[in-house]
Amino acid sequence: MSADDALQRCLALAREALDAGDDPFGSVLVDAAGNIVAEARNRERTNADPTAHPELELARWAWRHLSVEQRAAATVYTSGEHCPMCSAAHGWVGLGPIVFAASSAQLTEWRSSWGLPDSPVAPLGASVVLPGTTVTGPVPPYDALMRPLHEEAARR
Repeated sequence: MSADDALQRCLALAREALDAGDDPFGSVLVDAAGNIVAEARNRERTNADPTAHPELELARWAWRHLSVEQRAAATVYTSGEHCPMCSAAHGWVGLGPIVFAASSAQLTEWRSSWGLPDSPVAPLGASVVLPGTTVTGPVPPYDALMRPLHEEAARR
């Protein structure tokens, strides 16, 4: 599976989340051979749990199902950069690289432009929380494709 395929799946999962009433975030966990081994979407509203982020769900799944070596070789592709909570979980379970479509800085800027309040959590980049992890993003054109999904969520 290519990075483009993985990011396209993340966007599809973000759309699924939005259609279900959640904020548009989706993530996939790809093993060293390039296969999706797990995927998740945001479920904060549907689960009535503000911590129901897809990246946290994937970290928990990886801890239960993958060896130390498999976790280190796995890549998390995600529609949005990990928040600090998800970054910490990623690090604690020993997952490998992160590739994200849109950055926390972009989301913060978009939300501000729509007159929305700031997040209650500082928008620390994943590379700040995980200094030893390879973090790639934002990735054009996927970052631009995420903006209208977040705008749709903001107008609900």
